[in-house]
Amino acid sequence: MTPQHAYDRTEPTAAPVPVVLDSPHSGTVYPEDFRPAVPMSALRQAEDAFVDELYACGPRHGATLIAARFPRSYIDPNRSLLDVDTSLIDAPWPGPAAATRKTALGIGLIWRVLDTGEPIYARKLSVDEVRRRITDFHQPYQKAVKDALDATHAHFGAVWHVNCHSMPAVSSAISEEGPGKLRPDFVLGDRDGTTCEPGFTAFVAGLLTDMGYDVKVNDPYKGVELVRAFSDPTAGRHSLQIEVNRRLYLNEETREPNEGFARTRADLAGLIARLAEFARAEAR
Repeated sequence: MTPQHAYDRTEPTAAPVPVVLDSPHSGTVYPEDFRPAVPMSALRQAEDAFVDELYACGPRHGATLIAARFPRSYIDPNRSLLDVDTSLIDAPWPGPAAATRKTALGIGLIWRVLDTGEPIYARKLSVDEVRRRITDFHQPYQKAVKDALDATHAHFGAVWHVNCHSMPAVSSAISEEGPGKLRPDFVLGDRDGTTCEPGFTAFVAGLLTDMGYDVKVNDPYKGVELVRAFSDPTAGRHSLQIEVNRRLYLNEETREPNEGFARTRADLAGLIARLAEFARAEAR
């Protein structure tokens, strides 16, 4: 995979609306230089499987859709460049580094462990390896999201950004809330009301609740880098993270769609259609 193929960008096929969707963790193309010490079956548990497909309707409703092709376990595009786990590198890191809670959990910019706590590598990474992952994958993806948001905002004067994710049905050993806890159907994250207007979060929560889903806000996921870095509600830049529970659409053992896949995809299509109407009206 080359840097220009680090992501897919799908343009609107209907009249454009001020909505940008991004799926940073659904990538399934594993670079040859990864060299993990765990089997592929374990690595693939980290993927937000089929999330790009669940939101594939977006362009038909006028939204732009961006989806990473590389896996989050290789390098996570939903992390800050500063979130470098220096314990994973075989020499002093020459750039700035600011460890976060994610770094401590082993899931910073480059993951050190899986959700099970199992180490991904039996080696240290070189500085050049880390730099290459940043320049060839992390930065192109973040730039693609920023460019789409900037262009949409310039055209409409406002933009509504949905950062699309999935979550395991039960919390893992390295989860913030501790292991073994059942997750709701959906979690919306706006970093405690700082990445979008409260009305946008309430609108999405209301739609999902009316569909019969159990919805929580900022519990346990508040949103990470992509909603933080590119949002500014006072300037009409609204970013919201949506986590969908994998048990709704996926067999988490086989990683195949389950009997709920069609309904989940249809409900998300309905959500995006209403969101497109909302954004079009709000941007006038």
